[in-house]
Amino acid sequence: MNRMMDMERKVTKFGNSLGITMTDALKQIGLDQGDTVQIDVNQTTGEIIIKKSTKVSLPSGISEDFMDTLTSVIDEYDQTLKGLKDR
Repeated sequence: MNRMMDMERKVTKFGNSLGITMTDALKQIGLDQGDTVQIDVNQTTGEIIIKKSTKVSLPSGISEDFMDTLTSVIDEYDQTLKGLKDR
């Protein structure tokens, strides 16, 4: 089922932070307390996208430093790599 949920919530104060409640939406994508998410903010459109993080374990022999370097190269050349993919 690939259904979009339309919700309206008020921004509330939680301690010193601002937040919203959206338990139903989080459950729909399989999130529970303690899970890690990736948050993408588009300031131009005012959109916030929340995605469930996938935990990946590194194969033996691959260091975290290598993965950090690879991630920064991918971030730097993201548009170029996407352009190559679409050729």
